[in-house]
Amino acid sequence: MPTLRSGYVIAGAYADKIRRVAFAQLKELIKEGTLKTSDVAYNVAQLNKVLYRILVDELKIDKGDVVRVTIDYDIKQNLVEWKFDTLKVEAFKRVPDEVVENVLSRIRSEVKSIMEAAVEFNIEKVSETEDGDLIYAMKLGDREVGGFIATPINNDIIFVKKGAAIEPSPMIVEKLRIECGGKSIEEAIKANIDKFTSSAKYVSYNDAVRTIEMIKKRAGLEYKVEKVEELEE
Repeated sequence: MPTLRSGYVIAGAYADKIRRVAFAQLKELIKEGTLKTSDVAYNVAQLNKVLYRILVDELKIDKGDVVRVTIDYDIKQNLVEWKFDTLKVEAFKRVPDEVVENVLSRIRSEVKSIMEAAVEFNIEKVSETEDGDLIYAMKLGDREVGGFIATPINNDIIFVKKGAAIEPSPMIVEKLRIECGGKSIEEAIKANIDKFTSSAKYVSYNDAVRTIEMIKKRAGLEYKVEKVEELEE
């Protein structure tokens, strides 16, 4: 059974590292047509979603902390099937091993619901452009993790031109249609926030950052992301 190993990596870069390792290991299967690039990207994003819950929400790992992740997987029905009972997370900060293991034990039983649940982004209007586009920031808790450009077509339809987020897994959203159904723009977007993850294209960290930078530039703002580098194992 193959194993994905992240190696030692700064916590702020683990999602991108896992994505690159997975694609490197599966490149031959993708080349021969056994796996689709989009399916692998989605499966990796689902794994990163679980890891985000463990590392950020539960263990409160900081971006500068070092982590190492290993997990076995199978290829079934042309998809990557993660073996979560083999998931091992090493967090190099002052977190007792028993705390990490308790979190892992609990999250293993919640894996299905975590992967199926929509990411509960909060949105905050940043500005409005001269041509009527609306610029929004996307947040998880008090952390700004992305943004998007939306155009009100009329009182009934909102068209999300482009959006991106770097957490819990880097993604880009394009050409998303949202019906208001009598709600205000903000209410309609919040009610359909699950569509952002269900229709997303999962990409590299740098691709997501470039898109957010473009969106922020439309708002006349500068977007700065803390530079993260990998450690060699």
